[in-house]
Amino acid sequence: MSKFTIYQVLPRLFGSYTGQNLQNGSIEENGCGKFNYFTAEALQSIKDLGVTHIWFTGILEHATKTDYSEVGIRPDHPGVVKGKAGSAYAIKDYYDVDPDLAESVPDRMKEFENLVKRTHHEEMKVIIDFVPNHLAREYTSDKRPEGVNDFGANDDPERAFFPANNFYYFPGQAFQPQFDTAGYTEFPAKATGNDQFSAFPGINDWYETVKLNYGVDYGDHRRTYFDPIPDTWLKMKDILLFWASKKVDGFRCDMAEMVPVEFWEWAIASVKQQYPDVLFIAEIYNPAEYRNYLIRGGFDYLYDKVGLYDTLRAVITHQQSASAITHCWQALDGIADRMLNFLENHDEQRIASDFFAGDAQKAFPALVVAATLTNAPFMVYAGQELGEPGMDEEGFSGRDGRTTIFDYWRVQSLQKWANEGKFNEDKLTVEQRKLRDHYRRILNIVLTEKALQKGEMFDVNYANLQNDSFNPHRQYAFFRKSGNELLLIVANFDQHALSLSINIPSEALSYLQLPETGTYQFSNLLQEGAVINNGVLSSATPFRVNIEASSAVLLKLIRQF
Repeated sequence: MSKFTIYQVLPRLFGSYTGQNLQNGSIEENGCGKFNYFTAEALQSIKDLGVTHIWFTGILEHATKTDYSEVGIRPDHPGVVKGKAGSAYAIKDYYDVDPDLAESVPDRMKEFENLVKRTHHEEMKVIIDFVPNHLAREYTSDKRPEGVNDFGANDDPERAFFPANNFYYFPGQAFQPQFDTAGYTEFPAKATGNDQFSAFPGINDWYETVKLNYGVDYGDHRRTYFDPIPDTWLKMKDILLFWASKKVDGFRCDMAEMVPVEFWEWAIASVKQQYPDVLFIAEIYNPAEYRNYLIRGGFDYLYDKVGLYDTLRAVITHQQSASAITHCWQALDGIADRMLNFLENHDEQRIASDFFAGDAQKAFPALVVAATLTNAPFMVYAGQELGEPGMDEEGFSGRDGRTTIFDYWRVQSLQKWANEGKFNEDKLTVEQRKLRDHYRRILNIVLTEKALQKGEMFDVNYANLQNDSFNPHRQYAFFRKSGNELLLIVANFDQHALSLSINIPSEALSYLQLPETGTYQFSNLLQEGAVINNGVLSSATPFRVNIEASSAVLLKLIRQF
């Protein structure tokens, strides 16, 4: 598959034009985004950024403190809901969409289906979350198809573990968390979603969720019972098929490594028999399991959080050398193109926050590296392209540099871009316009340059370790090539402009099937109306590059003779 780009967005935080920003505010006070706010104009603006896929985060119905009992939705106990809006990952009904996101709650599924149609009309694909490891404490599906039993309906709660159960129980023990749950009762207690196998979860546990049983006995050295196929497997496969039938193009699978790879091997293959083009992206943090979940499990792509993301963050904040980027792709050895690269998502702190870089521009060299180093897809989190700082104290989500997934809130940078439905740059600051243009340029380049879509890469940092003109701790350089198309990419993590002389090793020229000495025309694709220069690419003569502070150049080289 060709390289693609993902735009992650929480519809709850998108396009709400009225309301306040009150800490712990209700939906009536702070407002809430809707499916219908993703108009043709909004989708066209997202596509113009250089986006091929939209990950609509928080689509499935989840536990909330907002009361929808008037339309037949059972209220959730507030003692086991995080925030007024509730966590998008405490799923309350796998067969329904979040009523917060509908202008007409009874027609909420139709509004979602129309969103899928509008997105496809703009020639973009739709990704939604699949949350397999845990569900809301009071899960109740009122939209499950006829003949489908609810999770836990046929469980034997007198058994701590039983292969046919959907949950893990603590027989004879009540749910007794280490904090006040406002009178919520549960007997017997069930295991908590973050593998907290006791009746006494703490405030920092995923106490609002219940762990699902995939046939793994955690009390008996993880002994497995996969034959016959566990009931949870069957239920989850049917849920995947249900959403695939809604023309969803892919699933971002939450905490995939907390679910046995044997399930994924079986479920992904089953879904792809009917929907062969559906994408599966795993949130996974254990590099030792990468190949297992790709090769055996059948995932198309995996998060590259603990590798490239963590490294680039450390380089941006001067805690690690830029040469550490080399280790990222070397450690992946053959699977780098099947990772999903990013600099922000809903779990991570915003680049512009006080907890990260404090300035979105400082991440521009990292953006170029993450988007162009390999053929892997690249993801942007809504507001990242506007320098959203995430420094609000929304409610349950405190002032932590992240944009809340628990509260009703109006994200100011997104509001300015939305401009009451116009989706233009009229209300953006000069800095926001400049940053968004940076993102638009690099994302569109990765979609059009063959060398970035499917090319080879050669890292030249090793050849510049002793180069007085090039600091390998603060600069990073590499080639990308496909056929006759050649790119030289140089990232400058320093906060001052430089004139660099880059050593080109003969091994690079040999690997890329280039002559030992050649004359080239080149221009920086990251600059509009860039000047065309002439230069010699040779292992005998360093290649000179001028580069701005906290910036990058993406040179397209065309051989002359």
